This record gives sequence, C-alpha cells and structure tokens, in this order.
Amino acid sequence: MRHGKKINHLGRTTSHRNAMLSNMASSLIMHKRLTTTVAKAKALRKFVEPLLTKSKSDTTHSRRTVFATLQNKESIKELYDSVAGKIATRPGGYTRIIKLSDNRLGDNAEVCIIELVDYNETLLEAKTAGEAKATTRRSRGKKKSGGDATAPVAAAEAPATEATAAVVSEEAAAATDSSTETLKEGETRDEKSEEAAS
Repeated sequence: MRHGKKINHLGRTTSHRNAMLSNMASSLIMHKRLTTTVAKAKALRKFVEPLLTKSKSDTTHSRRTVFATLQNKESIKELYDSVAGKIATRPGGYTRIIKLSDNRLGDNAEVCIIELVDYNETLLEAKTAGEAKATTRRSRGKKKSGGDATAPVAAAEAPATEATAAVVSEEAAAATDSSTETLKEGETRDEKSEEAAS
C-alpha cells in the first residue's frame, strides 16, 4: 500500500532529485520561465514556492536558509533584489504551469512551461485591460424635477424618441440578420420572409 507517499521520486535518488530541483529553481529565478516535463514542473512548484515565500522577508536568516537550498549566489541576489519586490503583495501561487500541445519527440513525455506569474507581461496587460473594461461608467436615469415647467414636455418627448430609435434599430437588425432568424414550429423560411415583407 502506498498511503501517504506524496513525493514524486522522478526516477532519481534523493540527492540527485534535490540537486536537480535546486538547479531548476535557480534557473527559474534567473530566467523567469522554463520548459520541462509536467511531472518535473509540478515537483519544482512544490520546491520553489516556499523559497519565494521566504524571500518576502529580507533577513539574514531567510537569505541563509534559501542559500542552503539553492547554493547559487547569483540566483539569491536576483531573488531578493527583483523577484521578491514583484511578488510582495501576492499571497502564494507564484508560479504558473502551461501545458504545451506537442509531446517530447524522444519519449513522448508531456511538456510544459513553468513561469513566474508576475513576469508574464502579455497576461498582465490582458488582465489590466480586462479590469479597465469592467469599470466602464454607466449613465444613470434622469431625475425628474418637480419645479420645472418644461419637465412634462421633455418627459413626453423622451418616450417618442426612444420608440423611433427602437424601430430604427429593429429594422437595421432585420436587414443585417435576415438569414439567421428563428423559425417557429412548422414554419418555413419562405413564410417568414413573406411575413417580414408585409
């Protein structure tokens, strides 16, 4: 029985696996993106996210614990100088795994890209554009003022203009959408077009 065996050994000994994950984590921090297999990416995510969380507090102790894991001065410098500032407000979930459609040619392994979420500029731009669209202003209905003598006249004109605008928009929709009208049960397109013509 394999109860509680959560670690994917990746076909390696413990020392080999730790060295490989340490090197992959250093590469991810330096280059912000890696292409690897899905199994290695999932193992790397569990390995690197606690290190990224530790990097939020820039103390000597946290630097030493992260260095004990990574054993690479350049990646520690990059992690604490630029990466920690970008992920400071994010409460976890610092990496993203994007599966690629093609498998690897040699062994048909599933391949993916693992990246730091805050460094994918195209998705960040799309997200900010989506937020900008979501916050469009909508006009409120006009308030009726009781003291104005012109208010009843304006109120009487408003429904008439709205009705004519509705008729014009319906005609324009009918002109552009004539081939995609919904038919009722037992009705043919010819009958529908005759009704529209009359």
